[in-house]
Amino acid sequence: MDTGTRLKLVRERNNLSQRELARRSGLTNSTISQIEQNRVSPSVSSLKKLLEGIPMSLAEFFSFDEPVREERFVFRGGDQPDLGRNGLRMLLVGASVEGRQMRMLRELYAPGADSGEPIVHAEGEECGLVTRGTIELWVDGQVSVLNSGDGYYIPTTLAHSFKNIGQDEAEIISANTPANF
Repeated sequence: MDTGTRLKLVRERNNLSQRELARRSGLTNSTISQIEQNRVSPSVSSLKKLLEGIPMSLAEFFSFDEPVREERFVFRGGDQPDLGRNGLRMLLVGASVEGRQMRMLRELYAPGADSGEPIVHAEGEECGLVTRGTIELWVDGQVSVLNSGDGYYIPTTLAHSFKNIGQDEAEIISANTPANF
C-alpha cells in the first residue's frame, strides 16, 4: 500500500478530518490532501509531524492493518516498508515488532541522493556501516567521507545528514535508538 493511501486509511480509522490532522501536525490541509492523493511524497520529517498528530510511530504507520505474520522473527526483503523518498530507499526491518527498542534500516542511496535537511532528535544514538559506495557524512558541521567498510556512531542530538557522492548506488546498514524515530 502506498504512503498516501495508508495515511488516508490511518487518518480515517482515527476519526480525524484532514483539517484536524493539519491543525495537530502544523502542516497545511492542502499538503495532507496532496499526500493522500499521491501527488507529493512526504519527507520523513513531514510524515513524522503528521504521525505525531495522530499519535503513531513510523513503524506503527507502516505496519498498520498488516496481516499477522507467520514468521515472527524473520523479515523478508519484500516485507520491509520503505520510509525513503527522492532517490533514497530506507527499508525498515522489524516494523511490526511491538515494543521495539531500536530501529534497523537498510538505506539505499541513488547517485547524488541525500537524507535531506540535517536531522536532529531530542535523544538517542545511531550507528551504521557503509556496505557499498561512497557517503558524505555531515555531523554538527564536520564533514567526513565514508567508503565501503567504514562505520559511524553518533549522538542523534547533533544535526546530521548523509549524501551519496559516488557514481553508483551506496548502501548503509544502520540502527538507532530510541526506535520511534
